Amino acid sequence: MGAALGWGALAASSLVAGAVLGLARSWPDRMIGVVLAFGAGALISAVSFDLAQEGARVGSAGAVGLGLGLGAVIYYLLDRAVERHARGKSDAGAALAIGAFLDGIPEQLVLGIGLAAGDGVSVGLLAAIFVSNLPEAIGSSTDMRAAGRSPRQITRLWVAVAVICTLASVGGYAIADTASGDLQATIDGFAAGALLVMLIDSMIPEAVAKGGRIAGLVTVLGFAVAAGLSGIS
Repeated sequence: MGAALGWGALAASSLVAGAVLGLARSWPDRMIGVVLAFGAGALISAVSFDLAQEGARVGSAGAVGLGLGLGAVIYYLLDRAVERHARGKSDAGAALAIGAFLDGIPEQLVLGIGLAAGDGVSVGLLAAIFVSNLPEAIGSSTDMRAAGRSPRQITRLWVAVAVICTLASVGGYAIADTASGDLQATIDGFAAGALLVMLIDSMIPEAVAKGGRIAGLVTVLGFAVAAGLSGIS
């Protein structure tokens, strides 16, 4: 349990680090786009090797497919609800923070389950979570500061999101002992489905818009690095 708490906190700490960096200075769009592209490639690798493939190893393909569908639909509906709430408002940064929260829960559940199963820490998944969190938090903090929120309010919000995501790792560790292989496969699939929708709807388009044509190349680089790390635990 202590290991899940420690590794979960490490992964979630990038949310707070990104918020602090966003408040410390203004960041050029091109730099944020490049980091987003690298994080997107790392997450595609995590979906492929640490979630879908791992789910098929511990459970049935049907359970992975069920999780994929549930994760995609639930993330889509919640994300649309956040978007409708933020429409027409200047404080769109809060919507980005909620998006990071929706991404983080399933990611860190899987992290905790892997630890409980005795597989160790998936370095590829950990790197993907860490790198993808940074630009989300930087962009959100910048937007919320522009909307008039104080640095203290913004920092408190991101600390709260990081704490909840950390607890998700502990929750994944706790349920892994009693969860069947198919349930674990469904959770893996759920995380993969949610991440795929987020990648296509938000992260990749923003990386291209801000980073330009180099975004595709950097995305492949992020995939290659994370894929190389995925076998390390």
